[in-house]
Amino acid sequence: MTEANLRPDPTAPPRQRSRLARYVSLTRLDKPIGIALLLWPTLDALWLAADGWPGAQLTLIFCIGTVLTRSAGCAINDVADRRFDAHVERTAGRVLARGELASSEAIMVAIVLAACAALTLPLLHPAATPLALIAVLISVSYPFCKRFFPMPQAYLGLAFSFGIPMAFAAVLGRVPDRGWLLMLANLFWVVAYDTEYAMVDRRDDLRIGIRSSAILFGRADVPAVALCYAAYLAALAGIARSAGLGWCFAVGWIGALACAVLHVLWIRGRDPQQCLRAFRHNHWLGLSIFAGIVADYALR
Repeated sequence: MTEANLRPDPTAPPRQRSRLARYVSLTRLDKPIGIALLLWPTLDALWLAADGWPGAQLTLIFCIGTVLTRSAGCAINDVADRRFDAHVERTAGRVLARGELASSEAIMVAIVLAACAALTLPLLHPAATPLALIAVLISVSYPFCKRFFPMPQAYLGLAFSFGIPMAFAAVLGRVPDRGWLLMLANLFWVVAYDTEYAMVDRRDDLRIGIRSSAILFGRADVPAVALCYAAYLAALAGIARSAGLGWCFAVGWIGALACAVLHVLWIRGRDPQQCLRAFRHNHWLGLSIFAGIVADYALR
């Protein structure tokens, strides 16, 4: 079977799937990489804020909240991009682009998911609530900034990093400098992996007029990704040192460094499949950092 045979045909009639299957596709629950990329830095923040195990309740709340907010964000993103998605090879098979769901129904799904996520806020320290509201505003506006903002990946970085100050606020009732520094560090990681993602769509994005960091960086895209990884890992090393983390974290950090080097090697040829492979592999980078933090506190 050739590569052309594997590409979705936007002119084909919608597949007959159950409504539940369409909702799963709309919210990307069948593609949990986005949940992982949101969850690992949030859990990092919880452990650092609590100086170890934050407790089952807080951990469960943030895990559930991450799944719900990411799913709602995917639905809103697809509503905003439904006319563009049909013209992009990677997204032409999405349910709204294919007409399998109405936009109004997708918006209702997003509202229900966001409302469910909001139900967890009274269980947290009140200091986390305004941060959650800011995160919602950024997430809702993100899809539209791709029309005019030259590097929407940085804007997405804010949305994907707000779980960090929320975690510190939930544990401490405030966000110390370490929390904001961790958020800034995570923004560099998001720009790195989402640029890899944008490199997959660069040709289609140029054709339809969507902005991205892959387009902005041009032929400097691979060095830019490498620099973002370097900034992220350097900042994490500084945060870990200030938190008194030791050799267990260092092992996790080295694992994350190895992942970053591997990603840069994969994307240097700018092959879309290799860029997508690198993007998805960031799950292991995030897991390496989190495992190092957990192990370090556990063995103290």
